[in-house]
Amino acid sequence: MLSEHRSHWGVDQWAAYLTEQELPSMHRSKLMLTGLEEAKGDELSAKELAGLASSDPFLCLRLLREAERRRSRRLGRDTTTPLAAVMQLGVNTFRDLLANSPETDADSVGLAACEARSVLAAQLALFWVSARSDIAPDEVAMATLLSEAGELLLWSFAPEVPQAAQDALATGRATRSSQAQELVCGFRFHDLTLKCATIWELPPLLFQLIQGVDNVRANISRLCMGTARHLAAGPDNPALPHDLAQAKKLIPQASLPWLASHLIGLDADQLAATVAAAEEILKEGPGEEG
Repeated sequence: MLSEHRSHWGVDQWAAYLTEQELPSMHRSKLMLTGLEEAKGDELSAKELAGLASSDPFLCLRLLREAERRRSRRLGRDTTTPLAAVMQLGVNTFRDLLANSPETDADSVGLAACEARSVLAAQLALFWVSARSDIAPDEVAMATLLSEAGELLLWSFAPEVPQAAQDALATGRATRSSQAQELVCGFRFHDLTLKCATIWELPPLLFQLIQGVDNVRANISRLCMGTARHLAAGPDNPALPHDLAQAKKLIPQASLPWLASHLIGLDADQLAATVAAAEEILKEGPGEEG
């Protein structure tokens, strides 16, 4: 149960509390590092380590904060990709940061679902943005991976808060996740992410992408987060064709089948049906809601 004191906290109090906590990492990240070390020994590359960070939002954030802390504000460039963070820190520091990090609660179903959704969204963003010949698709993927940092931190350090929001959604007291969050907490978890990002002084580019400024890169990032949420709800989620149609509008040079090919969890028939439904939505024109 949430203490009486914390039950009255707003987004500012939660952000101040959560940003003081030591960031954990996923247990699988430590296992994967051990496997890489056994296979490669001292020949581990920065790209391989960046791959670990790209699939663990906690570790990615931990590395980013440390890299930015060490970077020369006067001379250094902002750290905006996992690879840049690893190169800034070096292999040995990466190993130490991961080895010395606490681990997330392996039994938390809510945390696991939120984390898996973030990783899926980041992978989708990396794939979709590549069709635009984006100069740095890893930047969009990293911002997408960190877009639900506020909710992830709550699952880690105050799980009763996001659980209460989920309960409100499940019982019908709210019809959308953001509505449930505001009903239970008085703020959206996305706003908590932005407050934490401000306190941590994350690079402006990443902050803008997470915030969702109105440009194609940020819109793709936001769309990928929604699509990952819809995929997690099941392959027959009626929002998926709208997501695919919106992706086509943002990335017109890509075909619908290509865009759909990374909708994880859909079999061939479901993919074909989703593509066909998206085609119909696009034919109906801009008046239709996505």
